[in-house]
Parts: sequence; C-alpha cells; structure tokens
Amino acid sequence: MLNSYKLETKDKELLESLQIFFRSILELDEISAILVPKLLPMKNMVMPVLITDPAQLDNVDPLSPAFPMNTSKIVSRLSRKPIGGKIAVVLRPCEIRAFVELVKLKQGCIDEIVIIGIDCLGAYKNRDYFLFASEDEKGSTQRFYSSVLSGKGASFDNIDLAPACSVCEQPIPGYTDILIGLYGMDINDHILIQPKTPTGESILSRLKLPETEEPLKRKEAIDTLINERTACRDRMFAETTEATDNLEKLTTYLASCVNCYNCRVACPVCYCKECVFVTDVFNHEPSQYLRWAERKGQIKMPTDTVFYHITRLAHMSTACIGCGQCSNACPNDIPVMELFRTVAHKTQKAFEYEAGRNIEQKPPLSEFREEEFDEVVGIS
Repeated sequence: MLNSYKLETKDKELLESLQIFFRSILELDEISAILVPKLLPMKNMVMPVLITDPAQLDNVDPLSPAFPMNTSKIVSRLSRKPIGGKIAVVLRPCEIRAFVELVKLKQGCIDEIVIIGIDCLGAYKNRDYFLFASEDEKGSTQRFYSSVLSGKGASFDNIDLAPACSVCEQPIPGYTDILIGLYGMDINDHILIQPKTPTGESILSRLKLPETEEPLKRKEAIDTLINERTACRDRMFAETTEATDNLEKLTTYLASCVNCYNCRVACPVCYCKECVFVTDVFNHEPSQYLRWAERKGQIKMPTDTVFYHITRLAHMSTACIGCGQCSNACPNDIPVMELFRTVAHKTQKAFEYEAGRNIEQKPPLSEFREEEFDEVVGIS
C-alpha cells in the first residue's frame, strides 16, 4: 500500500504552499516542465502555462474558479509525439477524464506525462468569473476556496458554480499519479498528498514530506458532496429529458443555435481534424434553401442546427466527460451541457462504460463483443 503524505500550510497561505510543492517537483532531474494554471497579468485571467523555470511558479493558481478551457487538449498536443522529457501536468478531474479518453483515441500518450490531480472545487462561467475576480484575483481565489472548503458554498453576489460543476458527481481525481486532497482537510494546518502509482510514489518519496493518514472526515465530506451533486444531476436529467423528448421540443431547445460550432471546438474529446460540418457537405446550393422554404412557407436560418447537434451526440455521447465547456463556449447560452450529459449518461450506461474512468477499458464501438446486446440482436 502506498504511503500518504501531508503538505503543511501552518505558516503559509494554501496557494503559496502549493507553489512551493510544484517548485520542488519541477526541480527534480527527471521533470522537464510543469503545466499548471497560472494567473496572467492580462485581464486577471488564469490559463494553463508550461513552465520550465521554477522561479516562474509564482502566481500559479490551480484553485481559482476560472475554467476557460479543458487543458486535456493541451496535454494531448504535448504528448502526441515524444517530447524528450517528462512533463508534470496539474489537472482537474474532468480534464484527467478527457485526457484518458484522448489517449484511448490515440490522440495522446501517457509515457512522458506525470498527472497531478487536485480535488475540484468547481468553477464559474467565464463571464461570472470576470465579475467575481475583477478587482483582486489573488484575493478572490482565497475567498473562493476558503468558502467552499469551510462548507459555506461557492455562491457570491448572485454568482454560483457553472451548471456542469454543480452536477458533477466526480470531484475527486481518478486516474492520476499524485492526488492533492482538499476536501475534509484542515487547510490551515495541512492538506493531503497521495501517490496513486509507483511513479507518484517515486516522486513523493524524494520530496521528504511527512507521512500522515487520510482522516475519516475526508471520506465523510466527499460522500456528502457526491450525494448532493448526484441529486442535482438527476433533477437536471429529468428536466432536460422533459424539455427534449420529441423533435419539436428539441428544435425549440436548440432554436437559438447559430451554427458557430464553438461547442465542437471547445469540446476536449471532439478531436477530428476535419469536421463534416465545416466542409462543403452542408454548403447547400442557394436554390435548395428556396425549395425548402417553399415546402412549408418558411425555413429557419441557418439550417442544419438540430442535425448538427444530433450528429455530435451520436459521435460524442460515449466519450462525454461532463466538463461543460460546450455550454461555456456558447454565445447564446444554450444549455448544451445539460443535453449532452443527459444523453451521454444513458448511452454510457447502455454500454456499461464510464468515459475517462479506466484507461484500460476500450471505448464503445471500438471492439466486437459477441455476448453484447443479445436481447437486441437476437443471438443466443
């Protein structure tokens, strides 16, 4: 059984302690770089930054409620071909799940990647984050994590977690080399650092952190949070199903879609280099639009919006990891995440598959199983 360690925070603010921890990892000979969210001077924004110089780890901020993109897309890009050194990557649980799916889809490789997963406290929508952190980003992050971890919640001045975060029942990192545990910990004394693989244990054993035991109240805090999130998720499923259970309702649900395809671009597991929807396949002849309009007297423009989303659902529902970036990127605030999570839950349940959970489990439809769906195909 692997040991657990504690990162002491008695004499330091939590973010400072994490910065020192990341610095100690980057200073190890086998770690060439670390990819971690960092506060940038431009517009008070937190973005993933690839750092090779330990002195540049000031202002890294993995606890900020900013989530402008799913960083798995960056990790995929960095790991698709050999890079010549190990990179430590600090990721949210949904980012880890997305990267696991991308590895299965041959879009990334874990060989040179050390995953550091951190308990996810959630994030705000982009616009809400800018309102929340407009004056003091550093102070706002501390205010955010202190409130969440003390049980007071993430709501400030009518700003609350993004819908995807409020229904996320997987806030604890799964497939990871090193876990940073926050829930159920006394963050004014120490937080939990756990190796989850031999690679993680090899790294932590050289950092000389004091050993500790995982407190029972951590499990209690996690179980309470998951139960609350699951209840919210199930209500969302019921409401979304009711709102989209026939073609007329689905058309209404997606009525404000303008075919910008932002949701496709933002989706971390939508990886095709050339999408059929940005080829000439849907560049219809002008006369075709007129014929369609004449058939019913009118036609909504742009066309193909519902077909676009149905196609994405068919392609991506087995791989959806629920990060919510599709909704975050929508200029017209269509609840895309709610639709995708609702359909994905049913699809993945049918295939007995959970996207991003097990790197060894092959994605649905990627292999033939003779015993699968006997009740459908009628083979006995």
